[in-house]
Amino acid sequence: MRWFKWLYPGMRIKRWIFLFSVGILAVMFAAGFLWFGYVKYTYTHKANTLIFGTLLFVLGVFMMITGMRKMVKSFVTVFLPRREKDLLDIMFRQRTLSKGPKIVVLGGGTGLAVLLHGLKEDTSNITAIVTVADDGGSSGRLRNEFDVLPPGDIRNCLIALSDAEGLMRELFQYRFTEGEGLKGHSFGNLFITALSKITGDFEKAIKESSKVLAIRGRVVPSTLEKVTLTAKRADGTETSGESTIPKVTGTVSRIKRLYLNPAGAKATPEALEALREADAIVIGPGSLYTSLLPNLLVGGVVETILKSRAVKIYLCNVMTQHGETDGFSASDHVDALLKHTSSDFVDYVFVNTAKIPQRFLGKYKSEDAFPVEPDIKNIREMGLGVVEGDMIKVDDYIRHNAEKISKRILELIYEVKGTGF
Repeated sequence: MRWFKWLYPGMRIKRWIFLFSVGILAVMFAAGFLWFGYVKYTYTHKANTLIFGTLLFVLGVFMMITGMRKMVKSFVTVFLPRREKDLLDIMFRQRTLSKGPKIVVLGGGTGLAVLLHGLKEDTSNITAIVTVADDGGSSGRLRNEFDVLPPGDIRNCLIALSDAEGLMRELFQYRFTEGEGLKGHSFGNLFITALSKITGDFEKAIKESSKVLAIRGRVVPSTLEKVTLTAKRADGTETSGESTIPKVTGTVSRIKRLYLNPAGAKATPEALEALREADAIVIGPGSLYTSLLPNLLVGGVVETILKSRAVKIYLCNVMTQHGETDGFSASDHVDALLKHTSSDFVDYVFVNTAKIPQRFLGKYKSEDAFPVEPDIKNIREMGLGVVEGDMIKVDDYIRHNAEKISKRILELIYEVKGTGF
């Protein structure tokens, strides 16, 4: 029988099972001595019997605790090698984070991954709904060559939510710089692609990758259908392809409408379920037209969000993006979002009001990117709440400060829904 394997040599658990069992017997005998000491014996024998029973009881409890602790450690050293000292911290963190609010974040690209880094420190009830319209770089090549959904944005989100060892995260982000056919591909993209071919199911490939990376939360694609993004501009021209839309030269005509081809792509059941159960739904940060809106064009997503009682938040970008949001103020971003969805689609807009350091302006100007004007008054006139303040983190690039924004999101959830939501 399988349970006999616990008694095999080298399992390093038999001695602790024996110690725990002896401890149970000692407690049982101690209970007997204590009972007899009170009921059966005369006063002259009672004191000795009670003392012996008490000592035997304490010894038995000590043996049980030691045996149990050593048995648990034997298991931990197998499943979490080199991390048995962190067991208490891991358990405490998992129990605490599991009580956090249910937050759904929609987006793609690096913006979504940055935010997830912050959110996972406050709650493990996170669902990242990721666009699958990407058709450039490594993802685009894999999409064309292997007929799979693009894995790049999903890989970034998995790594952002990962609780695995640093080396494993570095492995998934490793990008080949040489090799015929390999150059430009990241290992994580190849891993997810291979898993999707082995399992025959892209969703299952994501779930198995999630286990490998031990992520907090989950990552789901917005749709499992292969879609192409098309932008119709104000001058009547159209651009197809997520990677092509921002690549415009000269005078840029604003995007008037965004479409998915073929039309009628359906959202994944997991995405819709997460939206229905959410305490907060966060759109962004990320490229407005190529990362955020593609998720909202999938059938069923907007309708489900409108019916949800969650706090609905839009994180406005800090910088404009050439070919997409040239000359956009914060209210222009919001206006484009509402025109593609509904006038009551969001409740609150997060807007950065901190100044961009001068040393970065020249660098971004060369990319035709400029700070987004925080015209808060215009947003409030739309009937929306505004959360303003310093929301940036300055390193090599200007990015949203994930820790600050995560705290503000949780504060807003508790303020609107109460602490016992």
